[in-house]
Amino acid sequence: MMRLWTIIGVADVAASFTWYRTLLGLPDTAPAHDDFGQLVDGDGTVLLSLHAWGAHGHPTLTSADVATPGNGLILFFRVDDFDACLARARALGSPLAEAPHRNPNTGTLEFSLRDPDGYWVSISAVERTDG
Repeated sequence: MMRLWTIIGVADVAASFTWYRTLLGLPDTAPAHDDFGQLVDGDGTVLLSLHAWGAHGHPTLTSADVATPGNGLILFFRVDDFDACLARARALGSPLAEAPHRNPNTGTLEFSLRDPDGYWVSISAVERTDG
């Protein structure tokens, strides 16, 4: 088994944690530390790790001033509650960067927005087919 733990640098771990937790409809929890938190699915799978810029001396997480947050990165979440996730995204007050549409490449519904640090976040429907 392999798992990828995506870690992004953020200005405010607690605020970003709440933003993602709300968007994804995760239980009301808090990050483990002021400078690090992991968003975890119901089965314990780490969905995303949030790391405070400059904490712990990691060379790639030095500062948002060194590289534009999200350059070359799309946080792409597949969800089975697409309509509810869209409603939560709108309630967060973040403008949608891409309105809900059917992606011609995947055939699934999706929308995109930016998180508080400027990362590009895309939400894609897990669509079930009979047969």
